[in-house]
Amino acid sequence: MNTWIRIVLVSALALMLLEPTAIATGTAQENTLTGVSGWYGAYESADHPIRDINPCSPIPAPMGGITGNSDTANGTLAIVSGPSVSGVPIFPLDHIWNTRVDSLPVDPRSAEYIGTIGNTAYLHADFGSGLYEGNPIGIPYNIVNGSQEKKTVIFEYADESDFGPYPIPDNPLIEGGSDHHMVIIDRDAKILYELYAAEKQNDGSWIAGSGAVFNLSDYTLRPSGWTSADAAGLAILPGLVRYDEVNAGEINHALRFTAPSTRKAYIWPARHYASSITDPAYPPMGQRFRLKASFNTSGYSYQAQIVLKALKKYGMILSDNGASWYITGAPDEQWNNDALHTLHQLKGSDFEAVDSSSLIINQDSGQALITPSVITPSHRIGVFRNGVWYLRKSNTNGIADLAFTYGQSGDVPVIGDWKGDGVDTIGVYRYGVFFLRNSNTNGIADINFTYGQPKDIPVIGDWNGDGIDTVGMYRNGVFYLRNSNTNGIADINFTYGQSGDIPVIGDWNGDSIDTVGVYRNGVFYLRNSNTNGIADLVFAYGQSGDIPVIGDWDRK
Repeated sequence: MNTWIRIVLVSALALMLLEPTAIATGTAQENTLTGVSGWYGAYESADHPIRDINPCSPIPAPMGGITGNSDTANGTLAIVSGPSVSGVPIFPLDHIWNTRVDSLPVDPRSAEYIGTIGNTAYLHADFGSGLYEGNPIGIPYNIVNGSQEKKTVIFEYADESDFGPYPIPDNPLIEGGSDHHMVIIDRDAKILYELYAAEKQNDGSWIAGSGAVFNLSDYTLRPSGWTSADAAGLAILPGLVRYDEVNAGEINHALRFTAPSTRKAYIWPARHYASSITDPAYPPMGQRFRLKASFNTSGYSYQAQIVLKALKKYGMILSDNGASWYITGAPDEQWNNDALHTLHQLKGSDFEAVDSSSLIINQDSGQALITPSVITPSHRIGVFRNGVWYLRKSNTNGIADLAFTYGQSGDVPVIGDWKGDGVDTIGVYRYGVFFLRNSNTNGIADINFTYGQPKDIPVIGDWNGDGIDTVGMYRNGVFYLRNSNTNGIADINFTYGQSGDIPVIGDWNGDSIDTVGVYRNGVFYLRNSNTNGIADLVFAYGQSGDIPVIGDWDRK
C-alpha cells in the first residue's frame, strides 16, 4: 500500500501448517494457476521445513534470474538508475522527461484541451512489431561509438538547426512515413543526434529538414523559439516507449505524443510552436497530460499495463502535430500488436492536462524541481492471537486500543487497504480461502474467496498502483498475483527465487507500486518490477535463520 509493505510475521505463518478447526466456507480448492495472498514470510513444520541454503552455491538464473553472487559477499547494492539505452543514461534523473507528475495539480484548461484533441478519440500506440507499408512500426534509433565517421548534413531550416557533423552509420535505421526521423546515440560521448526528414542523396551526402544535438548528461534546452527534429523543439528519444523497458516491468519517463491541432504557443520545456491558432482552448506545445488515477488498468495485458502505469505516473508531453493521442515508441519484433491495440479502449476523456509549472527551476533548463512526497500517517502495530486482534493506535506499549475477535486459532492474519480508502483493515487466510474485512471490527467477511493452495504463502500488495491492496501467493519459487480480491487466474505470475526462500513485498523505489523480493540465508534480493529477472537490489543484512521484516521506518 503506497510506500510500505506489511511486516513479516513468521510466527503467524507458522500457524498455516496447523490443521484448521473448521473450514469457513465449503471445500478448499486447488488453483494451479492462481496464487498467493497477503503476508510474506516463512513457516516451518515437520512436513514443510525451511530449506537450508548452501551459501557457496550460485543462485540459478532460471529461478528468477537472481545473480548477486559477488554483491552478497560485501553487502553492496546493485541499484538500477533512471532510463538508459545500452547503458547510456537518457538525461539526469531530475530532468523533466524523467520526472513524475502524478501528484501535480490539474491544469485549469484541462477540459478544453481534452476537448480539442478529442474526448472520444482513442489512445493509439504508434509502434509495434512487423511492417507497415514496408517499414518498421515506430521510430528506430541507432547506437554508434566514438569512432563512427561524422557527416555534414544540409538543412532546410538551417537557422534553427545544429550543424553537427552527425555520426551517421552506413545503413542507418530511419523512421518510415513522411517524417523520416533519424535518431543516433553516440554511446561513448553520451551525445544524442536527431534529424527530421533525413534523406540520403545519390552522391552519398545527406539532407534534412532540421537537426538537433543534445548532451544526454545535462539539462540544456534548445534556444527559445528553435525547433529540433520535433515540432516542440524537444528531443525525441527520451519520450519513446521501448520494448526493453516494458519487458523489465517499468517505464520511468514521460512519453511523446501528438495532437491534430495545437496553439501558437509553447510552454516549458518546449521551445517552439507549429501552429497559427490562437484560441486558448487548444493546447500549447510542451503541455503535459496524464492518465487519470481513477482509471482501472487491471484488465489489460502485461505490455499495455506497463504503458498505462507510466501514463499515470509520468504522463506524456505534447511534442508534435499529428493524429489524436498517438504515443510514440521504437519498433521491436517482440511487441505484441494485439496487446498494444487494446489501448484503443482508452479515450481522451480518460486523461487530464497537468500544471507542471511548479517544477520549473529555470526556463532555459530541463532540470525539474523535485518536491518531497506528501507525508501520510505512519502505520501502527498490532498482534493476532488465537483468533483475537489487539491493535494499537501508536507505536508504543500499553493496552490495545482495539480488541476484537475475527478468525480462529490457526488462521494466518493478512492486512491491506482492500477498498482503496487509505485505511488498512484485517483479514485472515485459512486453508486456501481469504476472509477480508473492510473495517477493523468483528463480523462476517466483507470479501471471501478461494485463491491458492492450503500451504501457499500469502502475500499482499498494490501490484498495479491503483491504491487498492490485493492478494497473491508464493509457491515453490513462483509468485501468483491478483489485481482484484477475487478468485480466478493469476493476473501476474512469474518465477523469482527458489523453493525455501522467504518472500518479501515492498515499494522499494517509492513509485507507489509494491513489488517482490526474497530473503535467503541472510541476503535480500529485491525487484523493482513484478517480473522475473536479475535482482535490482542485492545486499546482505542479518544472518541465516533471521526473520525479515519490511516497513517504512522513517517516512520522508
